[in-house]
Formats: sequence, C-alpha cells, structure tokens
Amino acid sequence: MEKIDRIFKNMALLYKLFVLIAVAVVGKIVYLQFINPTDTKAVDIAYKEETIEAIRGDILARDGRPMATSVPYYQIRMDCTVSNQDTFNKYIDALSKSLASFYKNKKASEYKKELVKARKEGKRYKTIGNRLVDYAELAEIKKFPIFRLGANRGGIIVEQKYKRNNPYGRLAYRTIGFINTEGVGVGIEGTCDYYLKGTPGKQTIQKMLGGEWRPVTGVEGIAPKDGYDIQTTIDIEIQEAAEKALREQLAKGMNIEGGTAIVMEVATGAVRAIANMKKMGNGYDESYNYAIGDATEPGSVFKLMTLVALLEDGHVTLDDPIDGGNGKWSYGGHTYSDTHAYGMMDVKTALAKSSNVAFAKLATHYYEGKEQQYVDRLNSMKVGERFNLDIQGEARSSIYGPGDAMWSRSSLSSMAIGYATLLTPLHTLTFYNAIANDGKMMKPYFIENYQENGEVVKDFGPQEMSGSICSKETAREARKALMHVVEVGTGKFMKNDKYKIGGKTGTSRIAFGGKIGYEKNGFRRYQASFAGFFPADNPKYSAIVVLYSGETRGNFYGGSWAGPVFKQIADHIYSTSNDWEPVLDGKKRCGSKPHLATGRLDAQDKVLQELGIEYEKIDISESNSSGWAEFKKDTSGRILAMNFSTDNDSLVNVVNMGLKDALYLLENNGYKVTFEGYGKVVSQEPAAGTKLERGSTIKLILKENETK
Repeated sequence: MEKIDRIFKNMALLYKLFVLIAVAVVGKIVYLQFINPTDTKAVDIAYKEETIEAIRGDILARDGRPMATSVPYYQIRMDCTVSNQDTFNKYIDALSKSLASFYKNKKASEYKKELVKARKEGKRYKTIGNRLVDYAELAEIKKFPIFRLGANRGGIIVEQKYKRNNPYGRLAYRTIGFINTEGVGVGIEGTCDYYLKGTPGKQTIQKMLGGEWRPVTGVEGIAPKDGYDIQTTIDIEIQEAAEKALREQLAKGMNIEGGTAIVMEVATGAVRAIANMKKMGNGYDESYNYAIGDATEPGSVFKLMTLVALLEDGHVTLDDPIDGGNGKWSYGGHTYSDTHAYGMMDVKTALAKSSNVAFAKLATHYYEGKEQQYVDRLNSMKVGERFNLDIQGEARSSIYGPGDAMWSRSSLSSMAIGYATLLTPLHTLTFYNAIANDGKMMKPYFIENYQENGEVVKDFGPQEMSGSICSKETAREARKALMHVVEVGTGKFMKNDKYKIGGKTGTSRIAFGGKIGYEKNGFRRYQASFAGFFPADNPKYSAIVVLYSGETRGNFYGGSWAGPVFKQIADHIYSTSNDWEPVLDGKKRCGSKPHLATGRLDAQDKVLQELGIEYEKIDISESNSSGWAEFKKDTSGRILAMNFSTDNDSLVNVVNMGLKDALYLLENNGYKVTFEGYGKVVSQEPAAGTKLERGSTIKLILKENETK
C-alpha cells in the first residue's frame, strides 16, 4: 500500500510539473503575441513597394536596324546563407580570387573578408562587384566556385537590368542623342524621352535580416509598360558615307574647327544623313550639332535666294546683262570685291562666277528705296522660317529688315551676297531642296513614326510647308542657273559624265564678335560651303556641306574644301542607289536583250528565264557532253543557243568570255594560258579554230566594258 501511495505522489508531482511548463509556454506566447512581439515580425522583416523600370524603346534607322537600343545587363548578388558551411569554407578562397580577377576593383583577401562577414551576419542579398555585367560575362560568373552550384545551393542571385547601347557606335551620335547623368537629354533621346521611357511598374519587396531587400515571390504587382520604338529617317549607308567623306576632308586641313554634311530626300524632306564633326584634341567627333544649332552668315550660297527673288519679282532673266566692272564696287560705305574683273556678263554667269559685285549691284538697282520688298520676298519664300523640328537645339535664323537695330545703308547689298543675315545649314539646304522640288518646300524631319511591338501607333511622314516659295518656272530657271555653276563656274570640278549636279559654292568670313569685326591681328575665320542637288535633271537628293576654319591668314574656299565632300557623298549615293535603275522582280522584264556569249547552257538558261527572255536551241544534241553552248543574235534579234564543242583538236573561241570561263575551257583542254588586262576576253592568240598541240601557250587580252 505504501508503495502505491508513493507512485501516486510521484504522478501528482509530475502532473504539477507539466502544468507549470504549460503555463510558462502559454505565458510566453501571450507575452510574445500581445506584450512584446517578435523582432523578426516587427523589425527584421518589413515590406515596401519598389518601382520596376520599363524597357526603353529602340531608336531605329529607316530600314528598322537599331541605332540605339536597351541591352540587358545583370546585377550579381549573393545569398550568403544558402551554401553549407563545408562548401563555403572549402571554396571561399577560390571564389574570392575569381571575383577579384573578374571585377578588378578589390583584392581577393578583401572579397573573402566581406563574404565571410556577410555570412556571419546572415545577409541574403549581398551585392557582388562594382558594375553590371553582360550576358557573356554572366555565363562566366555562373561557373565560379560556389556560384556554379546555382541559386538554391550556391546562393547566386541575378537581377536583369538594361543599359543603353549604340550598335553603330558614334554614327549620327549627336542626332540620335543621349540622356546625361543629370537627366538632361539631347537629340532624339532627349526630345522623345517621354515616349521612349515607357511607364514603370511596381512590385513588393521584403527587408531581410541584415538590412538587404529582395522581391517577394507570389505577390502580384503592376507590370511595366515598355517604351515606344522610334523609327528615324536616317539611312545608315548614306550616313556612313557622309561621315567618312567629312572626316577625311577635315583631316586634310591643319586648322579646321569642324564641319557638317546633311543629305535630304527632295520629294519628302526626310533627312537621310546628318553628320557633325567638331575638333576634339587631335581628332574630330560628333560633339556639336552645327547643322541645326549654328546660325551664321551663309555667304555666297545665299545668292540663290537673291536670284530667286529677282526672278520671281520679274526684274531679271538669266540672260540679262550685268556689268561686273573691274571687280570692285563701293556702296553704302562698303566695298564689294570679286576674285577677277569679269566685266559684262549675263545673270547666270554672274551666279556661276559668284560675282559679289554683280549681285550687290542687282539688289541695289531693283530694291533701293524698296528694301522692305526684298525682305518681304525673302520671308514669303520662307527663308529662315522656324521649322519646329522633331529634335532639340534648333537655332533661330534671322532675316533683318528696315527698322531693325542691325539695319544700315549697306544691309541690302550685303544681304544679297550672304551677309547681314543668319541661317543654319539646315535652313539653307531646305531652300535648295525646295528649288529642286519645283518650288515646293518640305519641312525637314528626322522621325518617321512611333512603334509598339512592331506596329505603327503614330505616323509622321512628309509635311509640306504652306504654299510654294516660288513658281515652277522660277524654280526651273534657278535649277538651270545652278547647273551652269557646275558646268562652267566655281563648281566645275563637280562635273562628271555619269550624272549632273546643280549647286552653289559659298565662302564667307566669320565675325570675331564685338568691335573686332572680321579680322583680328591679320587673322581671319572662314565658312566654306557647297549646297546643291542631284541628279540635276531629275533631282532625288539635295545636300549641303559646311566647313568652319580656325584662325588663318590664308584662303578657305567652298569650292576647294566643301565641294569634294559633297561630290564624294553624291558619288556614293549614285553608285549604290536603286533610284536610277529599274529593279527586276517577278513581274518586270528586261527592256533590252543582254549581251550573251559562250557559257554553260544550264546557267545561261536560268538567267534568261529569270529575265523573261526567250531563246531558241539550234543544233544542240544529246552528245553535247560539255554542257556548253554558244549564244548569238540573228539579224532579226532572236537569241540562238548553238552547240559548242570542247572536245576537238581545234582551238575553241573564248572571245567575249570572262577570264574564269576562258581558263576553265582552255586549261581543261590541256593548254597553258597567259593574259593581260581585266574584264572580258577581246582577243586570243592563236585565233579560234587553229590546230594546236596540247601543252601550247595561249595568250588572252582582256578589257573592261566601256561605260556608255
């Protein structure tokens, strides 16, 4: 009995102990829940909303190739708590060495110290490295010790971000533009920033132990809306040609500050190329937009505006006489000079010779006392009118008039030759483009449309400025005068036998500013220009080139400096464009029968079928083992394919063949071949049909087809 009592006493004691423990546990729970909540809930784990960056839209060339795009880059972080202790200890030295070698911003010992500390502190979102990495670099980093175990065992965390990239480097860089570190934009990047940047999204992020933040999985956020892509008018090949020509010419001058070249499509006003080079150290770079941001006195390229005013007002014809005298003429306290004494000449010759005397006289004779008429005519022709361009930085051009503070007695005669007025190169080009376009002035533009996922959401396209600047007849006469400049005048070096150019040279002094005027201690600064269009008989493109000299005591002429750049650009466009040659497709056929010679029958047949040209086979037997045929035209123009044997002892006829075919036939028949020249075979020695032993030498004379 005593034994049983003892058992019950022990059970009661044990029961009381369990009760006390239960009460303690409950008390602790109540304390933690209501009196002093856990630190993990209140401090170490917190939540907030984070902005998700939208992908910035691409800036595209006219054919859709990206000129500025957002390329994915990656931020590397590490959950230092994921890997087990043995793995961490074993590979931390190797990982630290890999990181130090890759990023090159810290020693391996420093990386190790940081990572060991982060692991002790339980950091789960430790930033790795000092920069974002690209995809190839990411692949390399994923192979590093510990990281190669992946996210769940190695702790590597990869966050995708985006960086702006220009696939064509600094091509059209100033026009494409950029956003600087202060958020200020230039070019298309700046002007169209609102449409490019898109709308950011939102996500919930969680504060981890150690103070790091990371996205919360499973919590729905707001997805970002990516920015629009913007398709420009820029033609990459024309842009490359313009920059190359400009850069090469700038490199020839010892003291050239910079220059610009613009190419515009006549019918639309679309700017196909705009190159701007400013001297930077020992080279030139796209650092300043002369084309739209620099309004200066244009010089003799402005004589076209004066000529059009005179023609449109009915004061002159191209054949009217004007006396250039001895090359000097004074008016209003100013003396106008020519490089030569031209004497009597007609108006178109005055333009061709770029006579300052003649144009100053013409303007004074017809508008003296009626200066406002001249100014009004210029304004009606939209000379210097603000374009409100689709890129930033347009300088304001100025056409002064009577009553302005800048007006003087000599203003009229000075304006007539390109002084006492301010124009940007783009303003000058737009006027020349209008003359090439029968007087219809098109607003210059750089942006074709906005796109979303390849679909056009907003289209811009060509826009005609209100009214014509002059009659079609005046425009035709002006083009005739500009073609005369290239035929016999200051632009005659531009003349070529492939296509015609119309244009005008220009040379003007650049004022030093203030009271100094146009000369300082014997030094001068010049602006050399050439503006025009091509092919002049049916203009497709207009262009302007302007170069700016440094201080010099020498001369700096538009014809010798700007002209060669224009011609190089025009030559490139003409030689590579399809605008002047009909394009063959499945519906169009060759208008004239091509020149044909001996060759493989199957190859010739394929070409003729593609061109839709019929021919007849004559005496081509199944025994023609070579597969070659001789093609000829009969008197009626029919194309005949005739048997061509290469298996006899007579020397075959290889005249009119290309070298490759001729060598194939002759060497396969056992002959040795020497040749001179290039192009098609025009003669062979010995002649075709000659009986000749194998191993003998045959001489071929080749000549390139002459261009007609």
